[in-house]
Amino acid sequence: MDWFTSDAAWLGRLLFQRALAAVYLVAFLTAALQFRALLGERGLLPIPRFTARVPFRKAPSLFQLHYSDRYFGACAWAGCAVSAALLAGVDALVPLWAAMALWLVPWVLYLSIVNVGQTWYGFGWESLLLETGFLAVFLGNDDVGPPVVVLFLLRWLLLRVEFGAGLIKLRGDACWRKLTCLDFHHETQPMPGPLSWFFHRLPRPVHRLEAAANHVTQLVVPFLLFAPQPVATAAASLMILTQLWLVASGNFAWLNWLTIALALSVVEWPSGGRESPPTPLWYEVVVLAVAALLLLLSHRPVRNMLSRRQVMNRSFDPLHLVNSYGAFGSVGRVRYEVVVEGTLDETPEESGRWREYEFKGKPGELGRWPRQFAPYHLRLDWMMWFAGLSPSYAGAWFSAFVERLLEGDPVTLRLLRRVPFDEPPRFVRARLFRYRYTDWGELRESGECWRRTYVREFLPPTRLDRGR
Repeated sequence: MDWFTSDAAWLGRLLFQRALAAVYLVAFLTAALQFRALLGERGLLPIPRFTARVPFRKAPSLFQLHYSDRYFGACAWAGCAVSAALLAGVDALVPLWAAMALWLVPWVLYLSIVNVGQTWYGFGWESLLLETGFLAVFLGNDDVGPPVVVLFLLRWLLLRVEFGAGLIKLRGDACWRKLTCLDFHHETQPMPGPLSWFFHRLPRPVHRLEAAANHVTQLVVPFLLFAPQPVATAAASLMILTQLWLVASGNFAWLNWLTIALALSVVEWPSGGRESPPTPLWYEVVVLAVAALLLLLSHRPVRNMLSRRQVMNRSFDPLHLVNSYGAFGSVGRVRYEVVVEGTLDETPEESGRWREYEFKGKPGELGRWPRQFAPYHLRLDWMMWFAGLSPSYAGAWFSAFVERLLEGDPVTLRLLRRVPFDEPPRFVRARLFRYRYTDWGELRESGECWRRTYVREFLPPTRLDRGR
């Protein structure tokens, strides 16, 4: 069928596949380096405890069949190896069926991780990676031209990502309608980056322009993805520029980079006169069947997106095949941070020698400038930001985290930037502070990017129960 493939999409497919492989590699590396403390047999939310109460049909995963820390580590590092192979272009060197099988491996492995990841894997970009990775299985390699149907589904996914995020903003927080959200966002976002202070200090008219441009990019431009070329390329290019702006202004794991990868599949590149080889009938049948299934499953995400009670980042099936997306339906006006401290003193006096634990990404020490970590995902740091919003976000894991600090657990301590003790502390406490950026004068005078004010106690001084 001449209509089945697009000769103009060869390079777009190649760039999309390599970008997706790079994101997969970062995702598996994040899992391999952090899982033992977060999800391991002695983790803050152990996988064996989860699989004991949640059946396979609700959370299909290889770890429902067997779990050990060694097995999880093997799966995560195998995901890294396959992702690196795909990034190097191994899928182009094997037959079509083998390339499809190769792309299926990281999808199965990452689905297995996400479905037992609990709170640590409750972010929208997990489902976005799975939905994108599933589509990549059917995009083919050099044995066939890029299938038009799969290219359409990639655009359909990109539209839902952007349009869903735009709608949730308009419906969620009045500041988006007033164009004032960016007066606060750069300061209160989950994990600021090295340039976030400067973005926050931009003139207010620029913040209004940022918000207005966001509405145009998310509510109007996505529909131009389905326009004829070169309009679709222009729309995708504008999305890429917007995502690069977001990359510069904060740390959002791989959300922005994965969105850029999707946009690359839309851009029309010179084909160099390359023509698509004949497409096997079995491949056409498989692709069309999968496309029909995904379009059928799209009805619930579409209903959610159009509903006045729209919810963000919801999966409607345990395989995360078609999902709803969104971000920052509400924007905080004030930044709260949970500061965790320990002491070696025999009694936990307020005036005692309390020392602060430093996290890798979240604000803590006032003079420590934020780092760039994205696309790498610091899961504990992100959840500490949620804990600052409400203690309910920390209810499932925070007490276990404090217990590991009191034990001096080396696996947990590796998640932190600095541990202030050479031996386990006798007591650990947590206090809630309000953080704000310094202004230009304060920055010049002190060299510090933050100021903070004590709000209240988050966790009273706590020690291990020695009698257990």
